[in-house]
Amino acid sequence: MRINLPTWLTLFRVALLPVMVLVFYLPFRGHNIVAAIVFALAGITDWLDGYLARRLNMTSKFGAFLDPVADKLMVAVTLFLLVASHRGDWSGIVMAVTAAIIVGREISISALREWMAEIGMRSTVRVAFLGKLKTVMQMVALIVLILQHEKDAEALRLYHIGEGLLVLAGVLTIWSGLYYLRAAWPALQDDAPATPSSTEQDRNA
Repeated sequence: MRINLPTWLTLFRVALLPVMVLVFYLPFRGHNIVAAIVFALAGITDWLDGYLARRLNMTSKFGAFLDPVADKLMVAVTLFLLVASHRGDWSGIVMAVTAAIIVGREISISALREWMAEIGMRSTVRVAFLGKLKTVMQMVALIVLILQHEKDAEALRLYHIGEGLLVLAGVLTIWSGLYYLRAAWPALQDDAPATPSSTEQDRNA
């Protein structure tokens, strides 16, 4: 299997995750800034690999599989880091609940897409603008929260902004999840077995 440039960028994004985790915990001055930069770089590759795949016509089945996996890993790992760095105060509770909503939605919609693909209706739950907006909101919120996760007094206002953006991303997460569920609901209500054509299976692979 030949790995093209967009897929290499996706693999690079996955490789950045352990680097970000390590930097997040290393006790040196400015480690939060470096961790935020690493996360932002991963976010840039998320946009860049999709752009290059479309622009240069370098799509592949492996890349189509790996890209959403890398995105979900990046968000989930970062949320776990932020939740683990909080005590049991009100802010920590809000963070934990929001993280549970986001991760739970990602697992549920991924399962829904996989099932819809099995019955040949993958396009019914393709990524919508609302889902893209949710992703952008998550990325911005997480960058701010990584940058200010130690909640220094002089930067507390910026931290609360990031916290508010993450809660808003959680609301968009629920909204977009309901959007996909509504699109798939007719198929979910149909008890008759569906056998997709080979052409449709290949297109959605």
